[in-house]
Amino acid sequence: MATRLIAIVGSVTPPGRLLNASRWLLDNARTSRQDLEVDLINLADKKVAFADGRPPEQYNDDTAAILASVRAADCVIVASPVYRGSFTGALKNLLDHLPLESLAGKPVGIIAMGATAHHFLGVDWHLRDVLAWFGALLVPTSVYLASSDFVDGQLIESAKQDLKDLGDAVIKLKEVAPGAGSFLGPKPLAGRRN
Repeated sequence: MATRLIAIVGSVTPPGRLLNASRWLLDNARTSRQDLEVDLINLADKKVAFADGRPPEQYNDDTAAILASVRAADCVIVASPVYRGSFTGALKNLLDHLPLESLAGKPVGIIAMGATAHHFLGVDWHLRDVLAWFGALLVPTSVYLASSDFVDGQLIESAKQDLKDLGDAVIKLKEVAPGAGSFLGPKPLAGRRN
């Protein structure tokens, strides 16, 4: 059975370097593994309703399809630019829609991007808090990309290696993970409801 890896690009601005880096990671992972299916969810191309508690099928946009795609994934890469010292509101809104089981026990890797290394932990710090709520199985380190990781819009070799390593780590975690919907260790507080 094929492993399904998705990348969520949590920016609603026009496509740019973060989208290209996420595509590169997926393409590289697919090339190196025959049993891997990949998918890219670019929030700039999607309409996601404001999370107001309604069931996903009640929205007349892309919300339900995106939630189904995340639920069906075996591994997830979450990518966000640094925005106000954290990750984007568009990404937070999508995460607010997801039920706990969507990421529980799933391997998740983080890509963050900013103009300089000044805010390199902003996305990582805040996103790990939210992903811990789900009980996601997080890769211990993330990839941070800055302007200096690109030349003429193309990734430099060290950035490619970091992205390759992140993709490899997420897939390796899938091999040892207890499975989607399960937890490695105690359930997070959000998962202890009756």
